[in-house]
Amino acid sequence: MTTGALQDDEDRTWAHVVGLMTWLPAALDTRLAQDSDVGHVEYQVLRWLSRTPEQALHMSRLADTASVTPSHLSRIVARLEKRGMVSRTPDPADGRYTLARLTDLGARTVADTEDAYGAAVRDLVLARLTPEQLRGLGDAAATLLGHIKPECLAAHR
Repeated sequence: MTTGALQDDEDRTWAHVVGLMTWLPAALDTRLAQDSDVGHVEYQVLRWLSRTPEQALHMSRLADTASVTPSHLSRIVARLEKRGMVSRTPDPADGRYTLARLTDLGARTVADTEDAYGAAVRDLVLARLTPEQLRGLGDAAATLLGHIKPECLAAHR
């Protein structure tokens, strides 16, 4: 393992990764703002709730699934709750946990936003890569996420 300053090829790769992590969410926000009234990270929270059988998840599990920190999730859910898209209640099975639950308005928002989101993801990412590059990107992202925050990776299985 090399230690110390990044080598030229490492530095170039890292600069591209940082740029992608910074600018892709902003580009998705811009695209979604044209077609919906939620941002990228808000949509991700709503989308993951919509994909559960009960349309509800413990806040800690939702944070992992949506790939955000618990404190960031609390702020996101508070905004969505004020807009009537999500509700929070104690888990009836274990009051130590809080459930975030999708409301009817939240479900409609997901349905209304789904096509625009898919089109934005395809245009900004998926359509720009060959099938081999897409598989490689998915594999590399899973490897890194599995090392950094394995519970996020497990949430997507």
